[in-house]
Amino acid sequence: MGVDLRQIVAGILTITMFVMLGQMLHRDYFDAVQEKVEGDIEFHGSKVAVEDGLVRGPWMEDSHVLKPCWSISQSDDSVSSKGYVTFSLTNGPEYHISQITDAVMVAKHLGATLVLPDIRGSKPGDEMNFEDIYDVDKLVKSLDSVVKVVKKLPSHVSLRDIAIVKVPTRVAEDYIKEHIDPIFKSKGNIRVTTYFPSVNLRKTSLDAETDPVSCLAMFGSLELQPGVNDLVESMIQRLKTHSKISGGRFIAIDLRVEILEKKNCHETGAVGSKTCYNAQEIALFLRKLGFDSDTTIYLTQPRWESSLNILKDIFPKTFTKEAIMPADKKPKYLELENSEYENVIDFYISSRSDVFVPAIPGLFYANTVGKRIALGKPQVLVPAEISRTSGLSTDYISPYISKKNHLAYSCFC
Repeated sequence: MGVDLRQIVAGILTITMFVMLGQMLHRDYFDAVQEKVEGDIEFHGSKVAVEDGLVRGPWMEDSHVLKPCWSISQSDDSVSSKGYVTFSLTNGPEYHISQITDAVMVAKHLGATLVLPDIRGSKPGDEMNFEDIYDVDKLVKSLDSVVKVVKKLPSHVSLRDIAIVKVPTRVAEDYIKEHIDPIFKSKGNIRVTTYFPSVNLRKTSLDAETDPVSCLAMFGSLELQPGVNDLVESMIQRLKTHSKISGGRFIAIDLRVEILEKKNCHETGAVGSKTCYNAQEIALFLRKLGFDSDTTIYLTQPRWESSLNILKDIFPKTFTKEAIMPADKKPKYLELENSEYENVIDFYISSRSDVFVPAIPGLFYANTVGKRIALGKPQVLVPAEISRTSGLSTDYISPYISKKNHLAYSCFC
């Protein structure tokens, strides 16, 4: 009985098919997700095609670290003490930077002594000491030639003798002389609270010669105390170990579900652009810029939410702080309700990441960019809907950097 060649070919094809099926079953989980991503995906009602590897090399190299342009001249009355200026740090590290700057400016131009602030959370009674988060010695030393700093208000100073004064952020010397100096001379001691007419940090014509005291306070006074700094460093290193293929580089995304759900995040800007972006939109934005599935991502979101699953499907190495914080550190830094520590960790990791993506506008974005400018980390990508199938990351660099209109450029060169 002769052998039918058609049966032999059919048998070979059958064996080949089973071999291929076995290989498919042993693939990494993301391969299955990747095939979904590479097809048509619904994105705000329109079909977009995302192809694997459209753009290779979306990472930018860091630029050189800039040097401070400001110089402080020592004067006889630079550390004089005519009274006391008190204040508190509130609302998170992005606000702390502005609050310390305004308080230093007021104390300097009044010739007053600055009292070390406490740190207050969002709830009444939620207070921390300055040294719980920040380095006291660094603050005192950095401001040594500008203002005298004491840890506590002297016991002989009554709270009744302290006038509460509201100042706009980025307060200038002229404003202090006109509005604050008369009150200070009358009461002898004041408590400064900063309000924020605007949360953008763009340079203006008035910032051409930024007060060097303001630059020093904003960029040279606040540093994390050693314990918190070591924790942040350890978390950054964990992120880097997940990023071997990309050379230890990772992305930090300021994406918080609670804020995304608020009404103002559903509104559009004056030119019809979105103001906030959700997990799916961010995932597609990054894929179309060429970031591949192995990219490591850190989210500022406090705890994992199901709405973030699409981001993890496309980028499996997506983590919140609870996933990368050492277990022995969680009771102190993670398991306390409304802990300021969490906000600080997010801010400093976002400042140090290789790429920063602000899914939410505001002061966190603005002050993170300021620290990144000083550190020579210019890759801040502002999300947008990309109608075509790919894009270049350089087209989405923050205007703060591409136009060099951030206040930091008045302080660094």
